[in-house]
Amino acid sequence: MLRRYALGEPLSCERVTHGLLNRGYALTTTRGRFFLKHHLDGDSPAIARQHRATARLAALGLPVVPPLADTAGSTVTVTGGRCFALHPWIDGRHRYGSQLTRAECGRLGELLGRVHTALERIMPPAPASAPGPGGTGPGDRLRLPGPRRPASPTSPPALASAEPADTYALIDELLARARRRPQRDAFDELAEHRLTERRALLRRHAHRRPRPGAEPAAGWVHGDFHPLNLLYRGAEPAAIVDWDRLSVQPRAEEAVRAAAIFFVRPRGPLALPKIRSYARGYRRASGADPAELAAAVHRVWWERLNDFWMLRWRYELRDPRADAQFPAAAALAVWWTEHYDAVRDAFTA
Repeated sequence: MLRRYALGEPLSCERVTHGLLNRGYALTTTRGRFFLKHHLDGDSPAIARQHRATARLAALGLPVVPPLADTAGSTVTVTGGRCFALHPWIDGRHRYGSQLTRAECGRLGELLGRVHTALERIMPPAPASAPGPGGTGPGDRLRLPGPRRPASPTSPPALASAEPADTYALIDELLARARRRPQRDAFDELAEHRLTERRALLRRHAHRRPRPGAEPAAGWVHGDFHPLNLLYRGAEPAAIVDWDRLSVQPRAEEAVRAAAIFFVRPRGPLALPKIRSYARGYRRASGADPAELAAAVHRVWWERLNDFWMLRWRYELRDPRADAQFPAAAALAVWWTEHYDAVRDAFTA
């Protein structure tokens, strides 16, 4: 592969540990340091589209790092049936909301708003509504057994909002799996508690399911905007990475979903003063109005209330990689329900 790029001889290649869906490597050659990405889904046309988009975004001055082209001009290398891309190495670090000042939170919101407006300029016109069921969450790519597939906390939801009856059935299924584990641990006890709690919570709020036909306008979004996909150099963002979920989805919902990851505290609450600064920055840069953000808050709240993708990974796939995210995510769904008005106001005031 390096011969295709004329980047000298390899000196080292080390696995990058972050990431659930792709494999990344820190590659050092006699010509410098690079990031080698193995795209596990292998959809080379979609990958090439992502590469073209990042090149155009970089030309508009956004902190995006397009891939390198090989000597034939291609940015996608297919070898042994596997797809790879090579990017310049970016020195930087990930920063969570707790590490950002309120002013930096505002600039983070502005950055996402700029991404959305820039995508509107460079991408084909979005259809009138976002795609229906069959999103791009981890469960879809990992082919979870059974008819239900989870969405990750950062993946775009299908527009058809979750049906409570389906969620009740899923809760019963997950409870049964958790209870019959031969060697139960503290995580299984927590999962049982949260599942039982969520079922009762959903029964009290089932009437608040988003109305069919009230879907928001859609546009092109990054699709996975969260701290591990944003590198900082000092106080400024240096690179937005991982564009695998570039797609047409409700833009304001991406803004809400990203905030729920950046600004969640370990025990579940959201840092609402920081969200207020972030949301003002986003609205200023994107042109989204408070009503659009309020609708997005409601839909993402409902999504979280019905979301159990982390437990499905553990109990159906026997994959524990998302276990560490579950305590805060489960607590957030409860806290958000109890403080619904305050969360909405933080995004709209």
